[in-house]
Amino acid sequence: MGWKEAAAPVLTRMPSVVRPTGHVSFSRKLLWTAGILILYFFLTNVTLYGLQTGGGSDFFGQFRSILAGAQGSILQLGIGPIVTASIVLQLLGGADLLGLDTNDPYDQILYQGLQKLLVIVMVILTGLPMVFAGGFLPADPQVASVLGVGLGGVQALIFAQIFVGGVLILFMDEIVSKWGVGSGVGLFIIAGVSQQLVAGFFSWESLGQQSGFFPTWIAIVTGAVEIGSPLTGDGLSDLFLGSGQLLALITTLLIFIIVVYAESVRVEIPLSHARVKGARGRFPVKLIYASVLPMILVRAVQANIQFLGQILNSTWAAMPAWVGTYSQGQITGGLFWYLAPIQSRQDWMWFLGFTAADPLDIAVRVAIDLIFMVIGGAIFAIFWVETTGMGPDATAAQIQRSGMQIPGFRRNPQVIEKVMERYIPQVTVIGGALVGVLAVGANMLGTIGSVSGTGLLLTVSITYKLYEEIAEEQLMEMHPMMRQMFGD
Repeated sequence: MGWKEAAAPVLTRMPSVVRPTGHVSFSRKLLWTAGILILYFFLTNVTLYGLQTGGGSDFFGQFRSILAGAQGSILQLGIGPIVTASIVLQLLGGADLLGLDTNDPYDQILYQGLQKLLVIVMVILTGLPMVFAGGFLPADPQVASVLGVGLGGVQALIFAQIFVGGVLILFMDEIVSKWGVGSGVGLFIIAGVSQQLVAGFFSWESLGQQSGFFPTWIAIVTGAVEIGSPLTGDGLSDLFLGSGQLLALITTLLIFIIVVYAESVRVEIPLSHARVKGARGRFPVKLIYASVLPMILVRAVQANIQFLGQILNSTWAAMPAWVGTYSQGQITGGLFWYLAPIQSRQDWMWFLGFTAADPLDIAVRVAIDLIFMVIGGAIFAIFWVETTGMGPDATAAQIQRSGMQIPGFRRNPQVIEKVMERYIPQVTVIGGALVGVLAVGANMLGTIGSVSGTGLLLTVSITYKLYEEIAEEQLMEMHPMMRQMFGD
């Protein structure tokens, strides 16, 4: 008996959101998407019962903007378990260890069930050390005294809430994917990063937050805040790196421009309809063909490495300095410091006094981060294309089913596949590596609102992709015959 036969009774019974049997109108899709978004914001403001007020540190730290969720809320884990489970499935699928044919409906059910099971396992494996080790989510002794269950009982209660939140976000993602527009994972990233970005532009110090970009410049223009002359080194530094935040603004705008431009760069393969004379089209192979979602997987690997370091630091009393040294929960040296990604200007601008680290050590750390992101981005982009039906073979089959063909070539899936193999694999690797370089550069320069450069990069690209999907949905609403061409 193979693993599929042994696991089938469990995997086929995993709860799932029912897929719509017919066409879902665009307005209804928008309602489902908006409803899930409102629910997401609501859950991020539901504080964990039994959590000590003001205690603990964010387990995700600077990866929070990528993994969504909110510290101390029922969505503490965010999309972390979903992303980690996807990494495991991508690696298993890329090594052809699963033996599942995603074109087979039965194997699709097994694959989706396995994904849900892995997400639940990751919720448990991620939530347990957060609650029971390291003091990341300390239990409130007063709640323990009132309930009469001890700290262990309160910790179990906190873990139960985290588990429920992890399962909820899994099904919220599935609802958006089946009944809404885009994907839940992308929607939650956009929501979290946009919230930080708006606060970075418009927040006021009177509201208990650091003043944003526009309030700060209003204060500078009116003379309420004094800055040095831009003709001096200190004044110039204050304008670009200090309260003026001009470098962060320039970086934010550059990311928007570069991502939108990169999304528009494409190789267009001409198509013509085999039966309808004069009906022509083009199949675009974009520079960022695999989208930027594989970058979430790469950053998630780095995040899991840093989680391991934090767990070792909290449980290993005599951890050697070469493994890692921590100060107030932040990595300051050792192997895990070199493996930590560059997150802001403070991590590498030694010449401005932002860090006391040796320039050679900083150069090594930047090089490791760049190599990790470039190679990881290319590898996960390939896995993403192959497992999401975007490879040459799946694309050729899709074109064949739509009734289209490449002019000058026989109407045969194998012929179309060979043409696609000239472009898709190479563009996938180049696009994945390019996104890795952009992510590192954006992180190094910093952005408005303390949003990580990678988070902003993901948000802009996902938003652009969402805009394209909305335009496609509107096109199919106006022309119902188009649904047949796109597979209804």
